[in-house]
Amino acid sequence: MTDDEIIALYWDRQESAISACSKQYGGYCYSIAYRILNCREDADECVNDTWLKAWHAIPPERPAILSAFLAKITRNLSFDQYKKRNAKKRGGGELPLVLEELEECVASSSSTEEPVLDAALSQSINRFLRGLPEQECSIFLCRYWYGKSLKEIAGQFSIKETAAKTRLFRTRAKLKIFLKKEGIIL
Repeated sequence: MTDDEIIALYWDRQESAISACSKQYGGYCYSIAYRILNCREDADECVNDTWLKAWHAIPPERPAILSAFLAKITRNLSFDQYKKRNAKKRGGGELPLVLEELEECVASSSSTEEPVLDAALSQSINRFLRGLPEQECSIFLCRYWYGKSLKEIAGQFSIKETAAKTRLFRTRAKLKIFLKKEGIIL
């Protein structure tokens, strides 16, 4: 079933849209949730919540790329679940390390201007990523969007772990400079 057909099912309020999404994108969304949560039950719960959120969002939304739309929902739900689960303790896995690495480039804000600042930051990061060479962008996204380990990235791109780590370090440094030029306060 194509994405347009699935979206049409949502617009027609057909419950089969959920099973079609699950069949087409269940594994994809699960892999995103599991990388963040490192827990089968929590990942399953986030994926199920993804279908519910999609049901409530479509309509009025009409996603141009259904996989990206669902991935974003899954990722946000997974981060929320992660924060809730680790509110009093520091969890294991790759996520704390990934977030710590990005902290030097993208500071956390907690003010009334947060939604506006987040939108500006998101747009700036997207411009930055579009300006990167394809492999450099892919490595960055593997680490900071999908939460892959250095070992997984090294294997995927046929490079050594130290090379992956160095490339990520250099890309973060470029991002920091780029954001300063964009006027994003760090």
